[in-house]
Amino acid sequence: MSELKVELVAADRQVWQGEASMVSARSIDGDLGIMPGHTPLLAVLAAGEVRIETSGRTESVSIDSGFLSVDHDRVVIVADNVDAAGLSTPAETA
Repeated sequence: MSELKVELVAADRQVWQGEASMVSARSIDGDLGIMPGHTPLLAVLAAGEVRIETSGRTESVSIDSGFLSVDHDRVVIVADNVDAAGLSTPAETA
């Protein structure tokens, strides 16, 4: 199965980077679930939780607002403020 390349970026730093099987977030229009093969998308995110499912683990952060883009199995999440207390792994460099 293919994987998503995911980048989670706060205004002042890269928070997390790696591969994932699914990304879940809340947009201003409702909840989103992104899996490999998803059509291109640009969404404005509402304050709430972003979940990144990796092999055997779910990473979770809280954001205040931001946006999410999807294109060719690459997901970029940009937020002003990210509370990364739920992350079990630091930002990876790939």
